[in-house]
Amino acid sequence: MAGHIQDRWYKTEVGINGKPRRVRTDRYGTGLRYRARYIGPDGTEKSKSFRDGQKRLADQWLAHIEADMSRGQYVDPTASRVTFRQYAEKWLSTQTTEMTTRESVESAIRGHAIPYLGPRPLGSFKPEHIRDWLSKLEQAVPASSYRRVIYNNVSTVLNAAVDDGHLSKNPCHAQSVRPPAAGSGRVVPWTSERVFAVRAALPEQYRAMVDLGGGCGLRQGEIFGLPVDAIGFDSGWLHIANQVKVTRDGLVFAPPKRNKIRDVPLPDRLAHVLTQHMEAFPPVDITLPWLRVDGPPVTKRLLFTRLDGAGAVRRSDFNDRAWKPALVAAGVIPRPKPGERHQAAREHGMHALRHFYASVLLDAGENVKVLSNYLGHNDPGFTLRVYTHLMPSSDARARKAVDALYAAPTSPSP
Repeated sequence: MAGHIQDRWYKTEVGINGKPRRVRTDRYGTGLRYRARYIGPDGTEKSKSFRDGQKRLADQWLAHIEADMSRGQYVDPTASRVTFRQYAEKWLSTQTTEMTTRESVESAIRGHAIPYLGPRPLGSFKPEHIRDWLSKLEQAVPASSYRRVIYNNVSTVLNAAVDDGHLSKNPCHAQSVRPPAAGSGRVVPWTSERVFAVRAALPEQYRAMVDLGGGCGLRQGEIFGLPVDAIGFDSGWLHIANQVKVTRDGLVFAPPKRNKIRDVPLPDRLAHVLTQHMEAFPPVDITLPWLRVDGPPVTKRLLFTRLDGAGAVRRSDFNDRAWKPALVAAGVIPRPKPGERHQAAREHGMHALRHFYASVLLDAGENVKVLSNYLGHNDPGFTLRVYTHLMPSSDARARKAVDALYAAPTSPSP
């Protein structure tokens, strides 16, 4: 046995005849009678009290403790009382991943996990609690792919809790828990009609953003942070070395994602569009800290600013006040009912313009490795996995080749 049971209603004394005898204590008849005690792996005493008539339960509890210790599945009762909210907050504060990734994970956990799972002690988690949470999550988040992201984040937190001794196993791994579907994973690029419809619905000073996303493949933050000196009107290239980034404490200038500084071809027509944009909306000097809110201040002459011209464009403000209304006007998402927010539209964010750009280049026969460099991907293999279904098939190329042969002047008449 891992410990022993103390009966707090009786104690043993030596009688007049020198023999031990049981006598009532001052606590007889009051409070919890049995106290199960054992020494934990950390060398400190642990205990749990039981009512009168529950000595068998106390013995069973100690037996379970002994079995858990022998199997290496012991969980300190104090650690198991830590709530999901307490542990998740601590876990989030210790993350060392890239800042944008941290903020995305934090948003998912704070917005969709802590409100439901936060008060529950870690040691009390069972698969049924995860199933109940997933049911509520399905009502709150329509996109299965995003629900899966949230679920994976929660599972990661619970894996860490297992490693740290707060619970014996991760309830997300139970066979009865079915993770949200990953989705098809196949990019469906916008048509050119949709691209230009959304462009026309944007405020005039933001329309050139669509050209930079759909015509050069820039990310949203890279568009917001594009300075005049990065535009090579004479060379025909854009130098992408900067973005406006949202941190928990405010906006900052930062390198592109994964520090992937690159050059992207600037088509003549797009150069003309940018020239017209700068004539209508002169660039503005914007000063932001570099990398962190306490970083050194950096000033850049940006093509795009807030509608009032008072600062850099903030992603959330732009999405809510300009981008989603343009999606509504173009018929991409429904108009919200009075008092409601716009529908979540992750697949129709500005990233859709990058997919459009990739589809255009691949359809024109561009090399995947070159496209990967233009998009700022670290691995051409990733680019291939994402866009392989958009590449012209070999049978289509064969038909075009034969059609071209028969279209020649010397070809036989059909």
